[in-house]
Amino acid sequence: ELWISLEEHQDALELIMSKYRKQMLQLLQGRKGEDAEPVLKIHQANSLEIASQIDRMCEMGEVMRKAVQVDDDQFFKVQEKLAQLELENKELRELLSISKESFEVGREDLPD
Repeated sequence: ELWISLEEHQDALELIMSKYRKQMLQLLQGRKGEDAEPVLKIHQANSLEIASQIDRMCEMGEVMRKAVQVDDDQFFKVQEKLAQLELENKELRELLSISKESFEVGREDLPD
């Protein structure tokens, strides 16, 4: 769910940035090259910042994915151990039952 949310967030950022770039191009075409220089620098700085934020989000998504995988692995190990213990418990109960039966049969065979 976090991964899907992260991808949706990235898609939204890309959509916003494409609209922003389109508006900036329209604005720059309406102005002279000299007027556009400061706006272009700000746009480049913002683009770099957004790119770094997207990279950080991708890294966080990767970390979350690995954490989920570790949790899943741990869960499966616990489930496997639980299944082994349940099987062992069942076998021990069967042995105990057999032992009780043989003990009771041995008592009945003894003279009073």
